Formats: sequence, C-alpha cells, structure tokens
Amino acid sequence: MASPSQQLPPGWTAEWDPASQRYLFIQASTGRSQWEIPTPPAQPIDHAPSVSPPPSTTHHGRRRQYAAGQTQAYYGAGDALGDQYGALGVPQQQQPAATTQLFTPGLAAEGGFAGQQQVPQASYYAPQQEPQYINAPGFGQEPTYHPPNAPIHHLTDQFGQMGMGQKPLHLTTTNLLTSPPDPRELVRPPPEIRLPANACITTSPYANADPSYQRCTVNAIPTTSSMLNKSKIPLGLVITPYRTLKEGELPVPVVTDTVIARCRRCRTYINPYVQFIDNGNRWRCCMCSMSNEVPQLFDWDQIRNQPGDRWARDELNHSVVEFVAPTEYMVRPPQPAVYVILIDVSHTAVQSGMVATATRTILENLDRIPNEDERTKVAIIAYDISLYFFSMPPGTTESTMLVVSDVDDVFLPKPTDLLINLTEARQSLESLLGRINDMFQDNHTVGSAMGPALQAGFKLMAPIGGKIMVLSSSLPNIGAGSLKNREDLKILGTSKESGLLQAASPFYKTFAIECSRAQVSVDMFLFSAAYQDVASLACLPHYTSGQTYFYPAFNAARSEDAIKFAHEFGEVLAMPIMLEAVMRVRASKGLRMASFHGNFFVRSTDLLAMPAVPTDQSYAIEIQIEDTLTQPFVVMQTAVLHTTCHGERRIRVITLALPTTSSLTEVFASADQVAITTLLANKAVERSLTHKLEDARDAVHQRLVEILSSYKSSMTSAGAGANAQLAISENLRMLPVLVLGLLKNVGIRQSAQIPPDLRAYAQALLTTLPSQTLIPYIHPTFFSLHNMAPEAGTVGEQGVILPTPLPLTSERLERHGLYLIEDGQTIFLWIGRDAVPQLVMDVFNLPNYEVLRGGKTTLPVLDNDFSQRVNAIIQKTREMRRGVYYPHLYVVKEDGEPPLRLWALSCLIQDRADVLPSYQQFIGQLKDKVNGANNY
Repeated sequence: MASPSQQLPPGWTAEWDPASQRYLFIQASTGRSQWEIPTPPAQPIDHAPSVSPPPSTTHHGRRRQYAAGQTQAYYGAGDALGDQYGALGVPQQQQPAATTQLFTPGLAAEGGFAGQQQVPQASYYAPQQEPQYINAPGFGQEPTYHPPNAPIHHLTDQFGQMGMGQKPLHLTTTNLLTSPPDPRELVRPPPEIRLPANACITTSPYANADPSYQRCTVNAIPTTSSMLNKSKIPLGLVITPYRTLKEGELPVPVVTDTVIARCRRCRTYINPYVQFIDNGNRWRCCMCSMSNEVPQLFDWDQIRNQPGDRWARDELNHSVVEFVAPTEYMVRPPQPAVYVILIDVSHTAVQSGMVATATRTILENLDRIPNEDERTKVAIIAYDISLYFFSMPPGTTESTMLVVSDVDDVFLPKPTDLLINLTEARQSLESLLGRINDMFQDNHTVGSAMGPALQAGFKLMAPIGGKIMVLSSSLPNIGAGSLKNREDLKILGTSKESGLLQAASPFYKTFAIECSRAQVSVDMFLFSAAYQDVASLACLPHYTSGQTYFYPAFNAARSEDAIKFAHEFGEVLAMPIMLEAVMRVRASKGLRMASFHGNFFVRSTDLLAMPAVPTDQSYAIEIQIEDTLTQPFVVMQTAVLHTTCHGERRIRVITLALPTTSSLTEVFASADQVAITTLLANKAVERSLTHKLEDARDAVHQRLVEILSSYKSSMTSAGAGANAQLAISENLRMLPVLVLGLLKNVGIRQSAQIPPDLRAYAQALLTTLPSQTLIPYIHPTFFSLHNMAPEAGTVGEQGVILPTPLPLTSERLERHGLYLIEDGQTIFLWIGRDAVPQLVMDVFNLPNYEVLRGGKTTLPVLDNDFSQRVNAIIQKTREMRRGVYYPHLYVVKEDGEPPLRLWALSCLIQDRADVLPSYQQFIGQLKDKVNGANNY
C-alpha cells in the first residue's frame, strides 16, 4: 500500500500503525495525531452537516453481507438480485444511510481519502447519529463541545510557555460528555517523549526504551512532588523486561566483550544519555553526575583485535541491551536449567484426562525444552495421597517407580537417577511418559498430597535451582499445606470476602520464600471442577516469579479443553526462561522507587529476587519525587542480572529518559492512560488483599475523580466552580472507560455471584499481564462480522486485517448479526436470533439458527470466503498478543443459556450490569463528584 503523504494537506504526515492496520495522521506543527483523514483548511469538516455517502461503485469481488429484511448486496452491489438473504418474517427496516456507512466501512465519504487508498475505512460513529447516551436524560442539555478544534484557554498557553528548552507537548482538552470512547485510541502509541536538545549522544531511533519494555505513567516528569500531587496522576513504571519478539522485531543487541562501564557511585550502566568529557577519556553519569573513567578496552574491537568505533557500541545506541557478564557477576558458575514436573494422578485427575494430556504434551515438546548446552535436567514426580518417584538410569529405556507413602517426613528414595539429564536419559523418559497414564488408569484414590510433593521436588533441585511445574486437579488435603474448603456463599459480596482471597495456610508463603532463596520458581496448573483455593496456591508463583494457569472443570473429552491446555503447557515448557535473576531499578537523583507490584520477592529495599523470569510477565513500580528535580531530564534504568537457560550469565539493561517540566500542562499532555490503568490495576489488587474489595474499588474511583478535578481546576476556565462539562486532556480520554472496565473486572467487581477461585485467578492476571494483554482484559474488543468491510479477514501488508472495533455497548447488537467479543482470555461469537439461514450455513455448516448449539466450540473452516475470513480473524485474535494464552471460543445465541449470555454481555462494559453503572451513568456520577469536589 503506497504512503498517502502526497494526498495530505501541507504540514500533515501519515504513519502506518501496525497494531490497528491503518494510517495515523500527524500534524507536524502541533504534534497532534488523529485517525481521521485531515482535510485542507478551505474545507472545514468539524461543524459541517454530515452527508450520507453515495453507494460505492468499487467492487471487491464476491463478498457476502448478511442483513435482516433488507435488499442489500450479498456479494457486492451488482449481485443484489442473485445472492441476497433477508431474515424470514422480519419486516423491512428503514435505516438511514448513515447506519449503512457505520456497518459497511467499505463505503468512502465523498472525496474521502479511503477511496484513494483503496482500503476503505469507516468513520467510527455514524455521521448523522449521535451516540445514544448523549440523548439520555440530563445529557442532552449540555452545551456542545468540539474538542479537537476548540481554542485552548489562555491559562493553558501560559503553562505551555514554561517548558525547559524542548518543544512543549500540545494539550487538547476534550469534553467527556460529548466525546464517546473510541476503542482505536487504545492502540495508539503513548504521548511523545520530547527530550531537550543534546540530551542523547546518539541519533539512534532506539536510544529510548520502547513502551512494550518499559513505560512511565507520565512522559514529562514534574520537577516537584507538590506539582505531582496537584495533578493527582500516579507516578510509576510498568516494566516487561523479557517480552517476546514478534516476527520482524529486532532482537535485543548483546555486548559480548564483557567490557561493562558503570558509574562508581550509583552503579548506573553506561547508556545513550551519559556525557563524555576530558577528550573522551571520562564520562559523566546521567543520574548522579559522577565523573568516571572510560574502561581501557571500551574503544577496542576484540573480535578483529584492532581499535574500534566507540560510537558504534550497542550500549550507546540502544536503550535495551544485554551484556555478557564477567565472572565477578557470578556467585557460582551458571547452573543448568532444571524442570521438576509434579503430576496429580488421583482419581479425578486421571478421569478428567489431565494426566494423559499432560504426559502427551511433555512428550511432544521434549525437543522444545531449552537444552542448547545439553545440560538441562528433568524429573517427574506423580502424587495422590502418596508420592511416586521414577528412576531413569541413562542409556536405558527402563524406568523404575519408587513409592513413598510417608508424606509427613518426605525423603528422596534414591540419591541418583531421579533428576536426569534430558539428553542422556531421553529414551527412558519418553518410555515413561508413554506409560504414566496407563499405570494410574484404574487409580481410585481420592486426595492430594501436593505439599509433600512440593517438598520432594524442592529437595531434588535445591542445590541447583530451577522450575517446579505443579499440575493439580483437587484441593490439597494431606500433609504440609493441606487446605479446607472455605468457600462460603454467605460472605460473597460482603466485607469479609477479601479474606477468601488471602492464603489460608502460612505454608504457601514460607515455602515460597524458601524456594526463592534456593532459586526455585513454581508454576501452578490448576484443573479442579470444585473449589481449589486458587488464592492460597497462587502464593507460590507470586513470591517465586512464576505464573498461575487455571482450567476450571477441565475435561479432555472436550477437544477444546485439551487443545487449550496442551498449547499453553507446551508454550511454558518451551519458554526461554531466565534463571537466578535479580532486578533493580535505578533513577536520577531526587527519584525513589517506593513500592513494587508483581510476582517476585523483595530481598532488600529495592532488590527483587526472581528465581526464574518467564517471558511477557509485567511488573509495576511506584515512584516518589523526594527532592526538587533540577536536571532538564531524568533517567530510569532497569537492570536484570540472570543466567540464560543455555548457561550464560547476562545483564539486561533497559534505559528510559524523560524530560522534566515545571508546567502542569505538560504533565497532563504527557500522561499515558495505558500505563496509568496498569498501575491502578496492580494497586487495586494489592489493596483488596490488605484491606477490602470495596476499599480497592473506592480507591480507584476516587483517584479518577481527583485527576478530573485537578484538570478542571488547573486547566480550564471553570476553575473550582461548577461546570457543565467534564473536561480531560485528549490523551486521557479513554481513562474513564478503562477505569470502569477495571471496576467491572471479575478481579474486583462488586458481586455476590463470583466464586473465590475465579476472582483470585483474575487478580493473578491483573498483576502479571503486560499492558498489551491487560488492556483488552479490562476493555474487551468488539467486532461486527456479518457486515465487516470487504478487506477485513483478508491478508494485508501487516498480516490479517481486523474489522473496525465497536464501542462496548449492546446497543450495537442487531438481531440478525454475528459479532465477536474477546478479552484475550475468552472469545465469544454472538449470533442474533434472526440470523439468516445462509449466514448460519456459511459459518457453522448448519441449516438454520434453531439447530445451532451454544457453548464451547471449534469453528469449522468451510469452503466459502466468509467462513475463511471469520476463521482468520479468530486465529489472528489468538496469536496477535504476547503471552502463552490460547483463548477458548464460545458460541453465544441471543436467546441461549442465560449464564453464557450474561458472561458474554459482561464484556460490554459500557452497559449497565447488576449494581454497576453504564458508561453514561458513570460519567454522570464523575461529573457530579468533580463539581461537588471543588478542590482536592
């Protein structure tokens, strides 16, 4: 697709945005960006009446559209009489052309850029149709507010002049009452980081951290804590140090010469923001201003054994870099990767098919387990009310089972051949994995000695460290760590509910700290159909940098369950984990890391111990401004010392430089709504455990009210008085709907119907998912499939093209429609009761809606264009985000099972649900509180 720059008005540029598969238009003079095609000044579009576009004469081959009772083209306008299907018995609806444009993004507005691009795109809301909630009682009377082109109040301009040399960010105010949420805003990059001139010693585009590695809640740091407090925006970092690389992304550069330049005082690693002084013989630290000597071999190319080019060194050009560590960074030689897999073989585990699926998955993924240096060690321990060890001598295909029934005093039955070298004992391991399910096929034992099994696995690997993977199908009830069923329906939804989200037994925290000290990490795979106390069991991954995976009511007889578990377990086995890791975040003088959120153990004030760091796990750190910041910019640097799974000690360093500002305008204009939401999610979960769930919800809601109040009093002419508008900066426009999504998330939602296990698992996800996966979990994605644009579901330059996302409200559901709703963990395919038989046939290969069954399913790939496009969209949805998760697909019929319908509809967070407000009610409440709050 050709760049459209030549067709834009002067001063505008177009940048392709791979996440949303379309162009983003940027005005060079102001830095403002928008999705809509800019038009020349002579043709203003902001107040012009909307005009329905004429039907497009461009055909995209034969494409189906499914409409109820309308003579719309099935494959394109020319084929209207040949292939057209309306819903039987439904009167023809007279719909305005604007609605057609909304649901048929292929129609381009007259003279529109979409036609020239030959990639039709819809305007997000229909031009002639205001969103419903604006016309609701109490909203229609508000004065119309046009944010993009409204003049900014002179106060904002005065603040904007107070920048520190760099070009200030442009602040655009928007009125939330007349500016409905646009889901496409969430895939836009965070506000631009505008550093002062000469802050960086390189012109490399990689000199500052990509937000997927490290992002801050504000991209211009206020110089004083009083200014930060005035803005009410929480200051924090969101870090994903080991995010996976997608196709086409550059790998992290590795510095192999073991020449590591660090500041003598604050131990900062040299980076693109230091200064060279004294003719290049010394460098000044960008954090503490200490003068340091440049190492002798810094300018020497050790590979070619000749003088090297200093300015070509990776650590001076890349913000994310990995150093091969010399021996002084090692307490002991790098250890091999060790995997101890504990498999529940009780009656319920065998009958559910978990044991067979798990052993087959391990067998199929033996070649994917990291083992480049052929040192990787593996052990299998099975357990029910006893422990079953397997001795696998190398060089044979035989294995011997050793039973330990004394679970009160766990011991290893044999000193050798229990923890085996994966390469040397490969044959006996393969043979064993093929037989385990048969060995326990007739096991009728009920009970779980998970605690003793954990102790045994720990004894096996404690001298080395590594990863324990626990597969459990029932509540542990024997030996150490035994638990009781404490699920009490009477306390759900009350102030006592938070007690169910805390560990019931101290064993899980004390044992986890023991594991952390011995460099042992624990992953939990939980499968129970009944209560399993996820809250207690998730303590182990929480303190040992592991992860919890939950498969409620798992039954491998349903292929969907088996495929999901096998995919996720296989990805975890194949994951290139980082072992024996410690992480520390340093920052410029005046900044202090105040509190830490995520899966790790805080070993000292700011040293985070992580026995095995999985990829795509996120951490959030709150920052305090202790002293006035006098430098024009600050630097935050994350360093993770670790052993790779192929036995090399390395240090991954991630550097982020941000300008400082004394202008509140810039603080608001630089705020990153995605990072703020990620930090608030972590804080909410922590507060729900230390206080109550209600306190967590109140704290999040109150923080949003405070931000809006601060903006109103500082950035608008209303000041402290009442105002008919609810103003916020354009870059924070989605924050209220994100907060609403967080308040409606299973992890902290107000409800007396949520089982404690589901709530605890949701909280584990809220505190570990990287922002890219967390945001859809809070704010799901909603597509209309029956009338998607012709190119949706086809392959474009950047992969499969997705439809335009819709606002999360059931007002967009039509009775004849097919919709996809997904939150990264689950995909719902919603089908209306008046769907035409041809649509049901094309997608499900069934004659009509009546015979279609709702529930968990696998969609057939049929020999028609529409089926292939729908399947391509589902496949892309499963693959496009980082992480191992493989979402289930549920078919939801409009008049189907109520629990499934309610579950799917709960994703439409802009609707009212139970005691929770709709988006328009929520905005109304915020407006009342902000106007009643005066000054905070």
